[in-house]
Amino acid sequence: MSKEYTVAILGATGAVGNRMIKQLEQSSIPVKELHLLASARSAGKTLTFRGQEVEVEETTPDSFEGVDLVLSSAGGSTSKKFLPEAVKRGAVCVDNTSAYRMDPDVPLVVPEVNPEALDNHHGIIANPNCSTIQMVVALEPMRQAFGLKQVIVSTYQAASGAGQSALSEFYQQAQDYLAGKEMTAEILPTKGDKRHYPLAFNLLPQIDVLEDSGYSHEEWKMIHETKKIMVGDMDAAEPKVTATCVRVPVGISHGESVYFEVEDQSATADQIKELLQNAPGVVLQDDLANQVYPQPLTAEGKRDVFVGRVRPDYENKGAFNIWIVADNLLKGAAWNAVQNAECLVERGLIQ
Repeated sequence: MSKEYTVAILGATGAVGNRMIKQLEQSSIPVKELHLLASARSAGKTLTFRGQEVEVEETTPDSFEGVDLVLSSAGGSTSKKFLPEAVKRGAVCVDNTSAYRMDPDVPLVVPEVNPEALDNHHGIIANPNCSTIQMVVALEPMRQAFGLKQVIVSTYQAASGAGQSALSEFYQQAQDYLAGKEMTAEILPTKGDKRHYPLAFNLLPQIDVLEDSGYSHEEWKMIHETKKIMVGDMDAAEPKVTATCVRVPVGISHGESVYFEVEDQSATADQIKELLQNAPGVVLQDDLANQVYPQPLTAEGKRDVFVGRVRPDYENKGAFNIWIVADNLLKGAAWNAVQNAECLVERGLIQ
């Protein structure tokens, strides 16, 4: 009989935590028992898993006794506090926060790109940033086939990437604007910063805090996470990566305009399309005659990464443009985490 696993979801009541429950329901992981963990104020609530009501428990170190697998999306400080406790008790953790992403001893994993990195885990696996995940899924086939020299990405990131409260504030702003009322802003571009601006009917060219370098921390993450995932070194000289990250008035699903240059200058747009057509986790939507291309509304609720508008840069040989869209709460978070857990099970990496 195949092994069954006791699973805990840390941050179960949040937007990503809720989706982790649904993705776990639909996964191939044989779950013997599920623990839903959250803060004290959420304890006692009930959520449904495979038709059964499960009560939410307050998280303590002892919550992880007997747990084999932890899926975490409760914020970086919570992960730092509790995941070492879970590992100490024998659990393997997949963390969907920024807490461990740049730790050289923690694998940063997108299953379509670098599943072999899981083999060297020490109890914690990091889920990359949502905007990084969808980009590397789309670019990896070209890197494998032609070599990847350079990536220039401009993101169009949904409100939900900043959490449920930011999404709710965005919807309220839209209603207020249409009703002729003054819009108020308390969260975006980032909660801890000095000033806040409305997102409704607006664009915010700041995601996360602004660094002294002039880049936002989101841009820094995309640059260094891409290198760590693709070549195992966050400071690698190649591929060269630069990013501009923008919050846009969309609820769910990030868009990205990606310009990339490959080493093999004989590569063609048709070859790129064929690679994408056959790439795991990718859906090619590129039928311009019928105006078919990826859109946030049609990507929402789906696990795939959608790619379209594939075209060469006629000024520079070996360079191409693509347009990428994915649900940032699913492939960008909950589904990638559960997918990593499936890979851990398949590779026999959970004892």
